[in-house]
Amino acid sequence: MSETVGDFLVERLHAWGVRRIFGYPGDGINGVFGALNRAKDKIEFVQVRHEEMAAFMASAHAKFTGELGVCIATSGPGASHLITGLYDARMDHMPVLAISGQQARASLGGHYQQELDLVSTFKDVAGAFVQQASVPAQVRHLVDRAVRTALSQRKVTAIVLPNDLQELEYEPPGRKHGTVHSGVGFSAPKVVPHDADLRRAAEVLNEGKKVAILVGAGALDATDEVIAVAEKLGAGVAKALLGKAVLPDDLTWVTGSIGLLGTKPSYDMMMECDTLLMIGSGFPYSEFLPKEGAARGVQIDIKADMLSLRYPMEVNLVGDSAETLNALLPLLTEKTDRAWRKKIEGWTADWWKTLEKRALEPAKGGVNPQRSVWELSKRIPADAIVTSDSGSCANWYARDLKVQRGMKCSLSGGLASMGAAVPYAIAAKFAFPDRPVFALVGDGAMQMNNMAELITVSKYWRQWANPRWICMVLNNEDLNQVTWEQRVMEGDPKFEASQDIPSVAYHKFAELIGLKGIYVDDAERLGAAWDEALASDRPVVIEVKADPNVPPLPPHITMAQAKAFATTLMKGDPDQTHVLLDTAKQVLSAVLPGHKDGK
Repeated sequence: MSETVGDFLVERLHAWGVRRIFGYPGDGINGVFGALNRAKDKIEFVQVRHEEMAAFMASAHAKFTGELGVCIATSGPGASHLITGLYDARMDHMPVLAISGQQARASLGGHYQQELDLVSTFKDVAGAFVQQASVPAQVRHLVDRAVRTALSQRKVTAIVLPNDLQELEYEPPGRKHGTVHSGVGFSAPKVVPHDADLRRAAEVLNEGKKVAILVGAGALDATDEVIAVAEKLGAGVAKALLGKAVLPDDLTWVTGSIGLLGTKPSYDMMMECDTLLMIGSGFPYSEFLPKEGAARGVQIDIKADMLSLRYPMEVNLVGDSAETLNALLPLLTEKTDRAWRKKIEGWTADWWKTLEKRALEPAKGGVNPQRSVWELSKRIPADAIVTSDSGSCANWYARDLKVQRGMKCSLSGGLASMGAAVPYAIAAKFAFPDRPVFALVGDGAMQMNNMAELITVSKYWRQWANPRWICMVLNNEDLNQVTWEQRVMEGDPKFEASQDIPSVAYHKFAELIGLKGIYVDDAERLGAAWDEALASDRPVVIEVKADPNVPPLPPHITMAQAKAFATTLMKGDPDQTHVLLDTAKQVLSAVLPGHKDGK
């Protein structure tokens, strides 16, 4: 049998190192699926329940492995369903290739069924490279350029293949004018700033008396280098959410997360520092960084367009984080005065005590959700991979989960999309089947699309070397993060029509599809529930009946936020009980004289 365009595509992807594709079939992409079947075990196909989840999984695969993530879908709605997950990859600078089908070439322009202008559809999310193939000889360079562009620029790319083209016999480009002859292969370059720029950066950092460091996803492969620089400078280190796994939280000068979901020591450090070193982070909230002009700044990023974007930096260094820090380290002078470091360590120690106190505080309307993650932290294996969804569960993930060295953690960062935790966790398990994986999810995201992907877990878990895959669902019957945003930012009472969601027996659904279900409505049983889940011989869904009125307090409460919350109570909130009144004391006391550390 002669090689079809579909066969060539699969072989070419394999030559580029692709070993797994996430997607869903359809007649617009049947030619490629037939080729995947004929290729036997060269490329594993993972069947999802929805194309959006395939794109999320491709994004997560890229995040957790550093490899190209690939997703595939049919024409029309299959292709359009990919878009949200692809934007997740684009916003977080992940190399992902989307492959979609298209209607037959002769029908295009004829308002045919499932005919969409897919090049235009993908143009924004995959603007670095998106092309629709017209003839077989074109496919070679389309694949090569799409993969090389995605890997080199860390962007999303897309290839659109008409269904009739996929079945044609593949023809290599002829040796004549008007043809393109491409090849396979890409190795990332070593990118380090010029010596003069490194010396300028060192001068700024050496002159600083109170240095603060902020790390993001771009520093994930620079753990040792960040530690060495922080030790030499006597600095503290805050972590953007995508950089949560850069440093372990047992280091006394690691202040934890930053931002609305961040910690008080991270906020205090940024407000009092005189020098800021930002490494591989696009953290968006400038109000949590030093006031403009209050600190000198040095930034390191592999992407020049992310430099001096959040804070006006004095020195901007384009380079790989680990390589640049290694080059910078010999130029730094070790600081002998450790007063600033001791102050940061004191803040951080007090903060962990505050978090423990908050987590162990009994909740009046269900289980305290903070405790669910606090108890996990005491038990989580050092080689675990943790994903979180967007919503209030991300607060507890950001603050209460103590990361150990070697762990991997991620979530939808720049896009902050609901519904990413379970597909992220599935992709993590396929990439690392011997490692335990944990997904932290709210009931809103679970109902939106994550519940269906539990069926994907049920389909595949028996092939995983280690069956430990655990999803914790916080069931509070509320779209909780938005509810609190309404109260604290807008001064509006909870809008029940938009915020209340039905209660679902998630643990029973898990049992229905062959997984293990655990239900917790007593905070004292949380530790035992995690122990039971960790000992299970199959994937587990832990359903926690959580109290929606435990506030995800920001690390710093402004007077405007306190006034807004007071206004909410004056207007009359549907949940205005002693629970919210207790919360009001915390919110209001945070801006009153004599208040200290949220206590």
